[in-house]
Amino acid sequence: MQYRTLGRTGVQVSTLALGAMNFGAIGRTTQDEATAIVDAALEGGINVIDTADRYSDGESEKMVGKAIAGRREDLVLATKAVLPMGDERNHQGASRRWLVTELDNSLRRLGVDHVDLYQVHRWDPKTGDEETLSALTDLQRAGKIRYFGSSTFPAYRIVQAQWAAREHHLSRYVTEQPGYSILQRGIETQVLPVTEEYGMGVLAWSPLASGWLSGAVREGREIKTNRSAVLPQRFDLTRPVNQARLEAVERLVKVADQAGLSLIQLALGFVVAHPGVTSAIIGPRTLAHLESQLAAADTVLSADVLDAIDEIVAPGTDLAPEEKNDTPPALLDASLRRR
Repeated sequence: MQYRTLGRTGVQVSTLALGAMNFGAIGRTTQDEATAIVDAALEGGINVIDTADRYSDGESEKMVGKAIAGRREDLVLATKAVLPMGDERNHQGASRRWLVTELDNSLRRLGVDHVDLYQVHRWDPKTGDEETLSALTDLQRAGKIRYFGSSTFPAYRIVQAQWAAREHHLSRYVTEQPGYSILQRGIETQVLPVTEEYGMGVLAWSPLASGWLSGAVREGREIKTNRSAVLPQRFDLTRPVNQARLEAVERLVKVADQAGLSLIQLALGFVVAHPGVTSAIIGPRTLAHLESQLAAADTVLSADVLDAIDEIVAPGTDLAPEEKNDTPPALLDASLRRR
């Protein structure tokens, strides 16, 4: 396993991080299975576990808490808040009222007295930066969180938050968690240059592109992945965007074969090759998934291989731009772009 410094924090983290989104109902993973995955991940050198309150409505946090019991200090523990937790209108967002309440809920579910990294799961356009940063700074000073970060923020919001922290003399976001893979390279245009400028750590989610780069999606095969059952439109081959992804996958398989690598090794090696990326978050649903992904722990891609990938998916290109989660609200809601 390789290790890097998380931004400017001085904290050393593994280049592969364990994502716990599949723990619980989402991935149909039991507590025993989750504990076995955590055991194997830590044994394999992973020292970062990332979860969120929203994952299976808190079940993931509970399962992570049980799995890490007795070894809390051996790992960097990260969770998130902001996405809706139930139907109550104020049980969501980045207000002080909700973040203070929901952090306590997360700590209770995890069975710990602090988390190392608390992340704003998505930018909340209804809440000002000063409100959110002030609450997070107070939680940090209270010892409940060590650091805080953003997740899937547009580049301009990352910049704005950095300036707001400086202007109001508050602590700042020290990490960003964006989606990034060979098939979704859009963050290379603005997000990664911005995070590098501000010395932020970057924990990239979905490095296997929701399973497209796992080796399970191939020409002529029936798609039976767990994600395809949950989000069938993302794997519907009658859609041009998915045909483009499939064509790219087939070409990438040839590049991996020529390099003596699995497609998973190629995909994870690509993500951590970018100098602006600290870690790639893997989200195994089974031990077998974890083992295939741990095989990429020491993968270093040559310049020739990286050039071959660029020929298939150009730098800065998203093959499925409509699946991005950082689109400005006015592009999604007509009322916000019309007088």
